[in-house]
Amino acid sequence: MGLGLIGGSLARALQAAGVPVVATDPFSAEEARAAGITVADDVRGLALQRPGTVVLAAPLRAMRSVAGELAEALAAEEGWDPTVTDVGSVKAPVREAVVDAGLGDRYVGAHPMSGTERSGFEASSAGLMQGIPWAVTCAAGNAAGGAGATDPARLEQVLRLVTGPLGGTAAVLTDDLHDEAAALVSHVPHVLANQLLGAVASAPVRDLALRLAAGSFRDGTRVGLTDPRRTEAMVTENAAWVAPALRLAARDLERLADALDSNAPTHWFFDRPDPVRERLVRSGGTRVTGLRPGDGSGGADSGSDVQVVPLTGDWPAELVARCARGAVVIALKDGQALLQ
Repeated sequence: MGLGLIGGSLARALQAAGVPVVATDPFSAEEARAAGITVADDVRGLALQRPGTVVLAAPLRAMRSVAGELAEALAAEEGWDPTVTDVGSVKAPVREAVVDAGLGDRYVGAHPMSGTERSGFEASSAGLMQGIPWAVTCAAGNAAGGAGATDPARLEQVLRLVTGPLGGTAAVLTDDLHDEAAALVSHVPHVLANQLLGAVASAPVRDLALRLAAGSFRDGTRVGLTDPRRTEAMVTENAAWVAPALRLAARDLERLADALDSNAPTHWFFDRPDPVRERLVRSGGTRVTGLRPGDGSGGADSGSDVQVVPLTGDWPAELVARCARGAVVIALKDGQALLQ
């Protein structure tokens, strides 16, 4: 449901992997059909196809209305029992919208950690969703089957999709763990990129500065070229985690400015990132795990230790505990989750 940059890329990637896909989007339908994707005219038409998984790929601020549309379609299509997931960059508000629509018992949150500064179906590509890290979120209380708990069978279904045909890895987390981490590595960087662009935009030497801009400016501002409404929605929906991170950044920058004014030491600022800097240098890029995604059949990087978690008991909670410490699911095989 939704064929923008992420939804369109996911549809392309699944189709390329041989997974039957049916989509619906009132804005990108013709483009998607021209690309060979089966497109239903509306949610009711999608429901008639009875897909086993429904992906909510609408903008964050439209999630509540889209979840409501799906709930109506489910009520009208007797016997249809799909798992509902999403690709939103913030998880807690999406779960709230899905639960309010009456779909909480079938929901598993998901966030593909991939994207570009572009938007729309025309910017989508299968490669954007192939072999990438995902966050997959679940609610507590699985073993007891309590109210609002994630159904382990549905969680397994989403993990098989991510680690199988999509060839990705999955960090299984709670919504809060995801939203706190995403604030640091995605949402705050978007804010800082916008700040830098805004500083240049209002500077008297703007035109000269842009003529001189090279790699550091390009790398520091790329995500600032994203649709500002999309960035604004992402940041405001995750305000509880973004705001304190921004206050910490502002405090450190003020302290650095004061140190520069007074010719005081500044090594504390430039040396503090050393632990992360070293991991990034060792991994050769921004992925610090050094892992290769599994192929869905247990194919793991032979150079890394593989952890095994049987899919019995409260295995979702066990995955959350391990993934919170940095492990990721690389495959599901023989009733077990394989992690690195």
